[in-house]
Amino acid sequence: MKKIQISPSILAADFSQLGEEISRLEKGGADMIHVDVMDGHFVPNLTIGPPVIKTLRNYTKLPFDVHLMISPVHKYIKNFAEAGSDIITIHPETTDNVKDSIKLIKSLNNKVGLSINPDVPLKTINNFLPDIDLVLVMSVFPGFGGQKFIPEVLDKIKNLKKIKIDNNYNFQIEVDGGINFENSKSVIDAGADILVSGTTIFKDNQGDIKKNIDFLKNLK
Repeated sequence: MKKIQISPSILAADFSQLGEEISRLEKGGADMIHVDVMDGHFVPNLTIGPPVIKTLRNYTKLPFDVHLMISPVHKYIKNFAEAGSDIITIHPETTDNVKDSIKLIKSLNNKVGLSINPDVPLKTINNFLPDIDLVLVMSVFPGFGGQKFIPEVLDKIKNLKKIKIDNNYNFQIEVDGGINFENSKSVIDAGADILVSGTTIFKDNQGDIKKNIDFLKNLK
């Protein structure tokens, strides 16, 4: 059976005790921590910046899976890498030169991800797939947690998986947005390697994080 990784989104955590929430995620079996960084410009919300990530780094050894929803993004990449990120994912439309941004992220010893919103076609990132570690497929329009999963994205995941197999690429497929117990199996069957989930992990089953992560990891 394929091993699924879980990257809980701290967007759904209690921000008054983020350090403790991250410790709970690590004890509950999370594989990495998903950090949503929003600028109020590229997406209609503001979240956290490098100083918070640097502080949170003290609470876990798990990789920080940092999704930068910032435009323009290139000039901020170094700050997030130095704050303690392990994976930096950007949107291709937020940089003047995608190749230069990929090169910069790699030079800072981070893994590189590219993210595509539900209305962005795969062809936007096709030329970069040999050079990256991760494709983050958004199954909602980013900006706020707790949104409803867009089922049309499943075809995009399937097509991306086919491109990966046909070309023997090594990137992982991560899916973020409205992931819950009802739709996660279809997302995995479509080709996802990593599930990002916030509300389901923090709120379902009376907030039993371990139970919720275990369920997502062991879907039959």
